[in-house]
Amino acid sequence: MLGPHDIAGTAALTICESLLLALNDRNILPEKEIVGILTDAAAAHQFVPDTEQSEMHEAVAALINGILEGGNSVRRR
Repeated sequence: MLGPHDIAGTAALTICESLLLALNDRNILPEKEIVGILTDAAAAHQFVPDTEQSEMHEAVAALINGILEGGNSVRRR
C-alpha cells in the first residue's frame, strides 16, 4: 500500500517532468539545460555522506539517472 509520501512524491515527479517538457517545447529551456538540471539533482543525492537515509538518497539518484537515460523529461530530437 502506498503512503502519503509515495503519492506526493509521484505527483511531484510527474508535475516536474511535465514542466520540463513544456519549458523545452516552448523553447524556454534548451535540452542541454534540462539535462543539466537533472544531472545536478542526481548529484545532490549521489554524494550525500553516509547517514541512515543513504539508501533513500541512492534510490533517488538512480531514479533521476534513469530518467536521464530514458529521456522522459526531454523529447530528444
